[in-house]
Amino acid sequence: MAGVELISSRRNPLVKQLRQLQESRGRREQGLLLLEGTHLLQEALRLGLHPVQLLATGAWLQAHGQLVQQLPPACRPQPVTAEVLAAVATTRHPDGVVLALAPPEARRPGPPGLWLVLDTVQDPGNLGTLMRTALAAGVGGLWLADGADPYQPKVLRASAGAALALPHWRGDRAALLEQLRSLREQQGVQLVASLPPGQGAQPYWQLDWTRPTALLLGSEGAGLHPDLQALASHRVTIPHSGTVESLNVAVAAAPLLLERLRQQQERMQPS
Repeated sequence: MAGVELISSRRNPLVKQLRQLQESRGRREQGLLLLEGTHLLQEALRLGLHPVQLLATGAWLQAHGQLVQQLPPACRPQPVTAEVLAAVATTRHPDGVVLALAPPEARRPGPPGLWLVLDTVQDPGNLGTLMRTALAAGVGGLWLADGADPYQPKVLRASAGAALALPHWRGDRAALLEQLRSLREQQGVQLVASLPPGQGAQPYWQLDWTRPTALLLGSEGAGLHPDLQALASHRVTIPHSGTVESLNVAVAAAPLLLERLRQQQERMQPS
């Protein structure tokens, strides 16, 4: 861009600063997130978030002039070489743009409807996929007991921007148990534990998902913690072939979360 000098060195202070956002410590110290790719930039702008820094190759800037015009005045695009962009990005083949922005304003999950509770989900790809599915299913909020950082770059990419839009809260399991116990006892929210077949759980479609519900899903290896299982008011399962012991947590979440929409639409059909 005219008047802005091209950055061609990986040792540039700005490049070093943005590379620090790849790690949780850097994000915490700077109070910024690292987003990569055109789609995440579009999602951030659609959600009313304001990038504070944007690095892009010359080819990307030439091809996305209209998108550049949507940036806030304080965010002046910084041209960089493809090599510099690759040093900042965490993807193997970045599409030409990275940006830094402040995380969305913290929002706890909203009123009872459908909530998703994740117990120590460690894999960032799984967490991002779960967040995307939750948003598609109309989940009102997400409760995270430890596990992967929802704002790390891989989660943001896997969620296709859902991590920026979905209200969520992250804390330890003890705090989560206290919150869920209050929801069950004071607001009548049904706490639904998802378990593998053969553990006395009912097929998921037999549950009334239109009631205020929190779906509890466990980690990839250990499954749902016994304390959360004990707190659950209902237990459901997804029947499947015995050739596998259990389903991937991100795969299992889809039919469970979407069952609420199916039941709601079924009840709207004329009799």
